[in-house]
Amino acid sequence: MTQTPGTLVLAGTPIGDVSDAPPRLAEELAGADVVAAEDTRRLRRLTQALGVTPGGRVVSYFEGNESARTPELVEELVGGARVLLVTDAGMPSVSDPGYRLVAAAVEKDIRVTAVPGPSAVLTALALSGLPVDRFCFEGFLPRKAGERLSRLREVAEERRTLVYFEAPHRLDDTLAAMAEAFGGDRRAAVCRELTKTYEEVKRGGLGELAAWAAEGVRGEITVVVEGAPERGPEELDATELVRRVRVREEAGERRKEAIAAVAAEAGLPKRQVFDAVVAAKNAASAAGPS
Repeated sequence: MTQTPGTLVLAGTPIGDVSDAPPRLAEELAGADVVAAEDTRRLRRLTQALGVTPGGRVVSYFEGNESARTPELVEELVGGARVLLVTDAGMPSVSDPGYRLVAAAVEKDIRVTAVPGPSAVLTALALSGLPVDRFCFEGFLPRKAGERLSRLREVAEERRTLVYFEAPHRLDDTLAAMAEAFGGDRRAAVCRELTKTYEEVKRGGLGELAAWAAEGVRGEITVVVEGAPERGPEELDATELVRRVRVREEAGERRKEAIAAVAAEAGLPKRQVFDAVVAAKNAASAAGPS
């Protein structure tokens, strides 16, 4: 008889106020065969606050043992178990342990579902006062200064609102690097201790926020940064347009393709670039050989 696979449940946990826990979280904690927790001590405090006792086996599942424990949990799932994955705050696998287990479960055609819960990303985005129609989540930046600045420069022209997580002791350096990469006037919001007693949202330019953070900031941090401003057509004179076309032609592009590419780069009609190229050619012919 073929064993019916179990289900992997990703459960969102409160990011601060325990009363934000969804009702289904208590049900899943009580009913799961296995509860995999990022920190079993924090899980114990959560279950006590919710007045629930895990009905199954509790195991740790954190960055240090994620690779080794994933095959064990997949084996439980293949055997028909209902495995509940919880992290310290927010949704598992979003800058938290969980991605490896989800990928491994999907590969085995095991059902994966979720108990939606509070999200620091969406909460900070909503409170920031910055555009929310389009955004991208960048997670934690590299710790090394050079790598951090390089990563920021990669998205300096990103038009969507950017959301980052950061540790409080690195916040001032990160905001200073953002001011260097994006400009000190770029608007941002530092969201601290969301849903907790000392919740704070500090808004301003990146340069201003970097100076504020230099005095020291505590708590869980989410940084929301305005996207790059929309640029109008690039103001280039005819000589520069012709030079750019010539560079592309020398690289092997046909003139028609080069003109189209330069026009697209500069935000100009192709006819304007074409006319500049023709005028330059006619001027060179009229001048004759030097």
